[in-house]
Amino acid sequence: MSRQDAFAKAGRDAVQQNIQGTLDFFRQFPPFDAMEPAELGLLVENCVLRFYAQGESVISPADGPVEHLYIIKQGRVYGERSKGQDVGDETIFELGVGECFPMAALLGERATRTLHTADEDTFCFLLTKDAFVKLMSRSDTFRDFCVRGISSLLDQVNVQVQNRAAESLGSQISMDTPLSQLSSMREPVTCPASTPLHEAVQTMHEAQVGSIMIANELLQPQGIFTLRDLRRVIADPNTDLRQPMQQVMTPNPFSLSPDATAFDAALAMTERHIAHVCLVRDGKLVGMVSERDLFSLRRVDLVSLARTVRTAPSLEKLVQMRQDVKAMVERMIAHGASPEQVTRLITLLNDHTSCRIIELVLEKHGNPDIKFSWMVFGSEGRKEQTLHTDQDNGILFEAASIEEANAIRQKLLPIAREINVALDDCGFTLCRGNFMAGNAEFCLSRREWLVRYQKMMRDATAQNMQFAGVHFDLRCIWGPEQPCVELHRQVVAMVAADSVFQRVLAESALLNRPPLGGLFRNFTLSKKGAEKDSLDLKVKGLAPFVESMRVLALSQGIEATSTLERIRQLVGRGIIDRLDGDAYAEAYHFIQLIRMQQHHQQAAQGLTYSNLIYPDELNTLDRRILRESFRQAQRIQNSLALRYQL
Repeated sequence: MSRQDAFAKAGRDAVQQNIQGTLDFFRQFPPFDAMEPAELGLLVENCVLRFYAQGESVISPADGPVEHLYIIKQGRVYGERSKGQDVGDETIFELGVGECFPMAALLGERATRTLHTADEDTFCFLLTKDAFVKLMSRSDTFRDFCVRGISSLLDQVNVQVQNRAAESLGSQISMDTPLSQLSSMREPVTCPASTPLHEAVQTMHEAQVGSIMIANELLQPQGIFTLRDLRRVIADPNTDLRQPMQQVMTPNPFSLSPDATAFDAALAMTERHIAHVCLVRDGKLVGMVSERDLFSLRRVDLVSLARTVRTAPSLEKLVQMRQDVKAMVERMIAHGASPEQVTRLITLLNDHTSCRIIELVLEKHGNPDIKFSWMVFGSEGRKEQTLHTDQDNGILFEAASIEEANAIRQKLLPIAREINVALDDCGFTLCRGNFMAGNAEFCLSRREWLVRYQKMMRDATAQNMQFAGVHFDLRCIWGPEQPCVELHRQVVAMVAADSVFQRVLAESALLNRPPLGGLFRNFTLSKKGAEKDSLDLKVKGLAPFVESMRVLALSQGIEATSTLERIRQLVGRGIIDRLDGDAYAEAYHFIQLIRMQQHHQQAAQGLTYSNLIYPDELNTLDRRILRESFRQAQRIQNSLALRYQL
């Protein structure tokens, strides 16, 4: 018997002598934990156990086409993949107990591109290629994992989170429900533009609807008329009930595709203060969705909540309503909303809260007769806020001279400071760096803002880099929007044309390294004080993605501020490979999901919000995907370092 045959026989014997123990082992780890007993039996029947001493090669590119799937039973495997002789390592990572490799090479019937080495004394289960193919054909769960890898596990996490949140609500209605399903019970009520007003109102009454669409003979929408419009028209004593609908309708109604989701409709209604969305396919009106359609399915009462915020009579009422926002987050998760959807909606409600506070303070002080824009930066500028957030804001106004700017600033600063305090009362904590509109350095004319950005780009001090990390993600939420758009466009163009500053930004983006490489479940954790054995999800998890994508987007003149939208546009321009972009987006999505779960639990227990997480408290699936997510953060940082030769 050859040495290789002896190893194989010993490995088979080791498995066969402890079949139940092997089954119990596999049931601890995804995707095996979701497989049927017969499928697990096939896996165990065809496995052999193999030992690798520390430093021994498990499998390498020189071994030729892969013949086995390796599943780590005990120990740790170190992976290293090189892009070429003249380029540094592209990826360096660790694989722990329960993880499989090299999946892509086995599926592609080729050699692995990664050198896998035992980082300590390690035992692996080996599944032959033939048995691997047979198991894929019999197990949908296993096949899905082999084809989609970490994405399939992320689906499991999303379902678990949704189910946990739904238990307390008794509802699992998806925010991804197509609008065509919501409007299938009725056709849109329409009339031509020439229809007299009184006839159109009669049609609405007979159909018992709150709106009527004005459309031409091709069913192309021209306008909409709602009960709100009717109240406005009737309030005018000179209204002629015989006038055509063309004169009283709201033209160019907002529309969505029937394939759009309930989330898309809720977001549009909230942002635009509308109660109806028409559905249009190929330019033809095919349906209508109203607030009632959303609410009849026990949909999150987002539109109603936003309207209540925007009309709150006092600061005290706004403070009370923050509890409603927290409750909304739980319902959103239960209804299947993704972290991107939830953070956008939280940001939207925060925008409405900020706008109402500005209006209440202005009502108190009286109109200063100065046009100004209230800008937000950082996570709110990116529309990526969670329940745990602080303030990053500023004021922009127009001034023809320094003297005029100083005079305007003196009038606006007391108002801005009162707004900052009111926002703090509503749970938006004061910025520790004082990056707020109540600070004279952030209450500037458009010309002064531009000079500030130019100075920051010339002098790359630590303080200026801190400024850059927040203030390149800006948007206007109150007041004239166009001056802010023009400022942002100018700033993006300046960075796109300055490769030296891009390199400085990239260097700053590499300061927050993903917490990988430690011996404690493959994470590098804090070792001191109350934060011992923890890691910061925002600083170490999200920041590498946010800051790396900001640099790449600005270098390409991309004006989008959302991290995920930046990824999409970078993929569209070929700067990031599509598969890499998908991996980065999924990793960012998962870290944000874990962070949101953490904040939700803290709110439920009355604890102070924190971004610290203890990996030892996570389940096996969450730990595994979190580790993979950090690896993706490491990859994008390595790519950035290579691009700018850092």
